[in-house]
Amino acid sequence: MSLYKLTAFPKTEFGGNEAGVYLDADNLTKKEMLKIAKEVNFSETAFVMKSNKADFRVRFFTPLHEIDLCGHATIATFNLLRDLKIIKEGTYTQETKVGILDLIVKKNEVYMGQPLPKFYGFLEYNELNTCFSNRHFVSDDLPIQVVSTGMKEIFLPVKDVETLNNLKPNFEEIIEFSIKHNVIGIHAFALSDEVDAYGRNFAPIVGINEESATGTSNGALGCYLYEYVKKKKEYILRQGYSMNLPSEIKTNLEYKDNAITKVFVGGSARLITE
Repeated sequence: MSLYKLTAFPKTEFGGNEAGVYLDADNLTKKEMLKIAKEVNFSETAFVMKSNKADFRVRFFTPLHEIDLCGHATIATFNLLRDLKIIKEGTYTQETKVGILDLIVKKNEVYMGQPLPKFYGFLEYNELNTCFSNRHFVSDDLPIQVVSTGMKEIFLPVKDVETLNNLKPNFEEIIEFSIKHNVIGIHAFALSDEVDAYGRNFAPIVGINEESATGTSNGALGCYLYEYVKKKKEYILRQGYSMNLPSEIKTNLEYKDNAITKVFVGGSARLITE
């Protein structure tokens, strides 16, 4: 069997973010991969191939497009490879469209290396207030900023977790806004006493209105929190609670002289049995 279905970053039995993983995909064309991704109909499906630059080459498809990188599908892929005994615990590399990334495979978790963070322009609340039907939901204590650890997104601080869960997104407006600012979407988040932050991720421009766990986004969110909230090595981030799909993602950072030198995002994954 080449195609597997998993859920990545599950906090509970019914949580996490579903991903397809297709092994031995070397002979598939791009058109065939897109067809499979449409049939699987998860937010992303990963296609695993041989590489002459890394241990594996992985391509990622939404039901509509190929994208450069997907964190939760990567976590699903390498947890699966370990569970199938194709790989063991240890360090590996994957070739992606954003470059060659490091992976740390542990007994029950996988951590994916990401490109170092890039911080772009700041935005004002009134620039994106039409993206949501709510009013006065932004935290005044933190900036709205475009950040990337592989894919550019707008990081939107919200007053509190209750306000976050009650956000009402206007997806057509978010699409127009994403095109205007050349980003994949908006990652709204609120700080929390339980964990570092809760988040919601909106990327309708690639056919994902809302996603329950996004690895790449939470890697960048960890870097944002390092920059503006508190400098530490691990951030625990939750997502999907507004969708009844509780998910937990860990972002680990290495830094020297207050500059981030490595970014890893990780967690567990579970095979979906039908």
